[in-house]
Amino acid sequence: MSNSSSLNEFLLLAFADTQELQLLQFALFLGIYLSALLGNGLIITAVACDHHLHTPMYFFLLNLSFLDLGSISVTVPKSMANSLRDTRAISYLGCAAQVFFFFFLFSAEYFLLTVMAYDRYIAICKPLHYGTLMGTGACVRMAVAAWGSGFLYAVLHTANTFSIPFCQGNTVDQFFCEVPQILKLSCLESYLREVGLLVVSLCLAFGCFIFIVLSYVQIFTAVLRIPSEQGRHKAFSMCLPHLAVVSLFISTGLFAYLKPPSISSPALDLVLAVLYSVVPPAVNPLIYSMRNKELKDALRKVIQWVQCQHQ
Repeated sequence: MSNSSSLNEFLLLAFADTQELQLLQFALFLGIYLSALLGNGLIITAVACDHHLHTPMYFFLLNLSFLDLGSISVTVPKSMANSLRDTRAISYLGCAAQVFFFFFLFSAEYFLLTVMAYDRYIAICKPLHYGTLMGTGACVRMAVAAWGSGFLYAVLHTANTFSIPFCQGNTVDQFFCEVPQILKLSCLESYLREVGLLVVSLCLAFGCFIFIVLSYVQIFTAVLRIPSEQGRHKAFSMCLPHLAVVSLFISTGLFAYLKPPSISSPALDLVLAVLYSVVPPAVNPLIYSMRNKELKDALRKVIQWVQCQHQ
């Protein structure tokens, strides 16, 4: 294949060679996908319907659930469809759409997690100014900034990636169209342009990471000064779920993209891609609801209402 203009489709990496194992992968992905739909759907419904949860923290959690639903829907359904049909193909436009929405939703989620760290910092360290700094208008602007930044970031990456000529065939060594794997198909002289963009992206991501770390250093310093054990427990309960989600999101993504080339292999790349792209959207609702009494009560009301409707 001399260039991208002659490319009509890409071939994705299959999880297994036999139909039986492909069906097993389909069943596993279906279970994860349904759990993500159920968990995030319940959180969206609970936050939208319970006026007690109409606060900045739950507004950002609502946005996070929408992003999680979108991000897992970008990669998993196509992989399941390919397993059922015993095929590896994805169209050129379908691959470009995957790259765009993957970057859009995952970068927007990272920016939103940074905003959520700021929200927790204001709530714990500057509680008297919380109502002023985290008013409705400010929260909406921060959420729009996170979504908008993700959109611009995705446009930039997608346009840059698919303007590069492809000279190394059309086989992508991943179960979805992942940019580092697509770049392996590009011509050498065009490869460096997207690599430069990825380096800039890593610097931006590192800046957000430093902001989150510094926020939590100040948060934990303030929490340890709280005299009552009940107050410390409540503060930790507010912050630990967000910290757990951030840790899962960053650690899996960093290891997938920055692991040493010496330990890289198709099997390891596949496992890491599942860990950072499929597992977090399914696990995040569980993390947020595990220690949150308000959210548990709201979810219980939603489930009871659904049960009443079916009786």
